[in-house]
Amino acid sequence: MKRILLLGVCLAGWLGASTTGFWEMSSFTDFLKGKFESVALGRDGRLSLAPEVKSVFSSEQPVIWSVVAAADGTLYAATGHRGRIYKIAPDGSSSLLWTADKPEVFALALDARGVLYAATSPDGKIYRIEGGKASEYFDPHVKYIWSLAVGSDGSLFAGTGDGGKIFRVTGAGRGGEYYSTGQANVTGLLLDSTGRLLAGTEPNGLLFRVTGKDQAVVLYDSGLPEIRAAALGADGSVIAVSLGGALAKKVQAAATPAAASDVISTTTTSITVTAQAGGPEIKPVIPPKPAAAASDTTAPVVGTDAGSGAEKSAIYRVRADGTVETLWSSKEENVYDALPGPDGSLWFGTDTSGRIYRLTADHRLTLMAQTNEGQVLRLLQTRYGVMAATGNMGRIYRLGPTAARGSYESPVFDAGSVSTWGKLQKSAVKADLRTRSGNGGRPDGAWNQWVAVAADGQIGSPAARYLQFTAELNGAGSYLDNISAAYLPKNNAPAVRSVSVVATSSAVAVSVKASVATTVTDTGDATVNATSGMPTQTVSRAVAQQLLISWMADDPDGDKLVYQLDFRGDGETKWKSLKKDLRDTNYTIDGDSLADGRYYFRVTASDMTAEAELVSPPVLIDNTAPVVRIQAASRTELIFEAEDAASALRRAEWSLDAGSWIPAAPVDGIIDSQKEQFRVRLNVPAGEHLLVVRVTDSGGNTGLAKVVLP
Repeated sequence: MKRILLLGVCLAGWLGASTTGFWEMSSFTDFLKGKFESVALGRDGRLSLAPEVKSVFSSEQPVIWSVVAAADGTLYAATGHRGRIYKIAPDGSSSLLWTADKPEVFALALDARGVLYAATSPDGKIYRIEGGKASEYFDPHVKYIWSLAVGSDGSLFAGTGDGGKIFRVTGAGRGGEYYSTGQANVTGLLLDSTGRLLAGTEPNGLLFRVTGKDQAVVLYDSGLPEIRAAALGADGSVIAVSLGGALAKKVQAAATPAAASDVISTTTTSITVTAQAGGPEIKPVIPPKPAAAASDTTAPVVGTDAGSGAEKSAIYRVRADGTVETLWSSKEENVYDALPGPDGSLWFGTDTSGRIYRLTADHRLTLMAQTNEGQVLRLLQTRYGVMAATGNMGRIYRLGPTAARGSYESPVFDAGSVSTWGKLQKSAVKADLRTRSGNGGRPDGAWNQWVAVAADGQIGSPAARYLQFTAELNGAGSYLDNISAAYLPKNNAPAVRSVSVVATSSAVAVSVKASVATTVTDTGDATVNATSGMPTQTVSRAVAQQLLISWMADDPDGDKLVYQLDFRGDGETKWKSLKKDLRDTNYTIDGDSLADGRYYFRVTASDMTAEAELVSPPVLIDNTAPVVRIQAASRTELIFEAEDAASALRRAEWSLDAGSWIPAAPVDGIIDSQKEQFRVRLNVPAGEHLLVVRVTDSGGNTGLAKVVLP
């Protein structure tokens, strides 16, 4: 019987192969994933120079919740989480105006005389700030005050988070509940063109028009949890900013003042403009949803996603006739504020690197600016231009005239493996491009330095897995679009991971058939005579052995592999071929085709360009049974020796008259050699007896000898 012994392990290396690929960037979504510096991105995927973005104020606080502008251009900014209000002069100088005794100032308002009002939270109050001094103005006795608005008659409205109530304040200490929305929170207040109060709510995302005390109608049900902000369009329509659950972050911020990073989450986004130039999407007014139960201690925490594939935020235009147009929506990006322009355009700010977009009246979307902050929370039109207040960190930026220079940094491209870079094709005017490459997924000091792209487009960066480009736009009329970079991955050869050799066997039957004598009589009938011989018997003989050689291999490039199988005996110097052009990962040979000895099997894998190989551990093939010789036998002693040509002996036994096998010990005490001598003490009774000796080698082969004691 044959046995296969694995005596060691050997490894092999590999190389590889591939074809030319192309990295292309041409769409709005492609370029949106990069970083912008005074560069705008059009809906057609073209980069051009954008308005300059200048930081005019830094609060050194995590977030600016609200900002208002006085008639002379002075700005007032309210922050979290130390409840501060800053005054920013038109020349950019700033000063701390007031520090509240609560951690959050969520809302500010200015009346016609320039008097400032501020609402603190949680468990806060409304303060009147005049001449640099603050005094308590009104206490609504609620948990949160989210919004303030000054009415046409000079009264002050406050939207709260304790049962979604609106308060009307007519003087210091004078005021009361004006309208209860049935919602949990009133998140935004605005006066429409006729002086009527508009209120955005949460968690059902309803927009109310409040026509008097305890009198209101629902203008629109957004389908999202929160109406975050509202603004008046140039045509008198109402612009409603709706999103899912941003108020929950405000609550978290108020509850944990030190957790600046938890103010509002930041996500990586893409944009979808749902309204088309061919016609607006009309959404009917839907009856209000059942009111959420109010809480005595905290505002509800609302999830930020209505489900897979649902809108995360949207901007709607609610016309005077009740029809609604979806101006913009996103499944990934949060929008926090919108600012209508006099030309019918709309500016809005989001939470992806603090970006500011502009949507024209014909629905052409352009990314106008990137502040590189966590969020743009408020947008404000002043005599000095559009102002943007941000969160994380709390700063105010001003959009100025078109910049003379700007830059764009692309997202990182992954070629999948180390690649050689070819030429970069582009459509550009007054644009200078550079590239850098590296083998880490995030650009850092271990990457190669920036290298200018040659005049013919050749990329000068060294071979690597990752590539990035930056573009500098210079002067009026400069632009860039339709980028395409060629690359050739370096050969990644296949790898042979393992080689195994196992013996398979099947029993070979020897049939002994009985012979039957047949006699034909004079009648012509055949009759069967007595049986001559025994009935058919089947006895197990030897086993037919086969060697199954199998291996595991793969190719990093996914190329199809072809294999060659070779073998070499121990002490031999040349490999002999067993099979070429194999597509399968196994091969079987007749076990008798190899004589006793140690053998190695080598598998070579090829992807037609590169090869890899792996050699199996040494395989011991032992087909021959040990030779057993009985040297002396009596009723009192048995002496025999055994020898095997291929492997060491492992076990010796003897049996008397087909009885149980009894182990026999060698003369030297240990069975560990290919040749051993044995001496066994016996006590055999009188009479004829059969004595059988059995010896097994390392390959499992068994040799036998017998002697008859007379």
